[in-house]
Amino acid sequence: MQNPVSITGISSISPLGITSKEIWDLYKESSHQITFEDFMGNQAPVAKLNETSRQEIEKLKEENSQYTSLDDSVLFAVFAARNAIKDANWEGEFNFGINVGSSRGATGLFEEYHKEFLETNQSSTLSSPTTTLGNVSSWIAQDLRSKGPDISHSITCSTALHAVLNGIAWLQSGLSDKFLVGGSEAPLTPFTIAQMKALKIYASGRNEAYPCQAMNWNKIRNSMFLGEGAGVACLENGIKENALALISGIGYATEALTHNISISTEADCFQRSMKMALKTTDLEEVDAIVLHAPGTVKGDQAEYNAIKTVFGERIPALTTNKWKIGHTFGASGILSMELAILMMKHQEFIPVPYIEHKKIPKKLSKIIVNAVGFGGNAVSILLELPEKKN
Repeated sequence: MQNPVSITGISSISPLGITSKEIWDLYKESSHQITFEDFMGNQAPVAKLNETSRQEIEKLKEENSQYTSLDDSVLFAVFAARNAIKDANWEGEFNFGINVGSSRGATGLFEEYHKEFLETNQSSTLSSPTTTLGNVSSWIAQDLRSKGPDISHSITCSTALHAVLNGIAWLQSGLSDKFLVGGSEAPLTPFTIAQMKALKIYASGRNEAYPCQAMNWNKIRNSMFLGEGAGVACLENGIKENALALISGIGYATEALTHNISISTEADCFQRSMKMALKTTDLEEVDAIVLHAPGTVKGDQAEYNAIKTVFGERIPALTTNKWKIGHTFGASGILSMELAILMMKHQEFIPVPYIEHKKIPKKLSKIIVNAVGFGGNAVSILLELPEKKN
């Protein structure tokens, strides 16, 4: 990176809620947000928005008749974007770019429209425009009246952190001064759950205290489950006085696949992305890593192997939020970034409750956030706590 980039605002909507205080309060609790729901006769653990958050989405739909036809993945993103620009004091500004992506896009609507087509051999008028991936950023742009570029993309589960990379590229190229970045996902649908179960990576343990065993290196079965939500961050070039955190390093890598969802035993992609993000940073300066760690046996272990290879005996404190809020696919990276920023703000490390943590940091000044998706596309972001001026 040429220069640090400031994160001047961040907001989310997830199973943890919508305000910074309620999200942090729930992070400090050792409970998870899992409920068991019925999907066409099959039970599955999921993490849904709470009732208050769901009501906010319903209010949003009532504001504009066009919003009633939009998928949840779009509505979540619009809601988070509105609050992010408030957090960054961008209200009344329109000259910024947008890159908010999604792994699956309008999953719920697509399934509804496809079912309708199979039953009637006809398609609804809005079935095409409301299911395109471009919906996500374009509706944010419409809602906020922004004048900059608006980009939607899918790079599976590393989508949100790739949006961060793209935003930084636009900023440091001089083509834009401000960029809104993030990811959104609404994957709690019968077909999506069935797809994950078909891969045999979905959690099943109703009687377990923690159905998802992310970061449990000794687990013998896959335990990933899905959550829904969105997160959006405001990026500005340079070090701003109102910066919540600085992005001081970025890294990315793609590794060769042996099959569609593979990752190498040593997670070569993570090794390269973390090394790129670190560059000349002293390993001992990194206080924590927020892992991607979705709760799969091979995926979790591969990321841990990569960390051991990069850091050797200097492994920082490790944590993840997947055990608590599920895997939100394309939104997961930005929600991990939010956790990292909250930990730095409050100077408190959030542990995984069923893990024996060998290291609890006394300070949190630099944190790495990881994400990787199907396709072996890894991203690592080095976040740094800005120095406070007297």
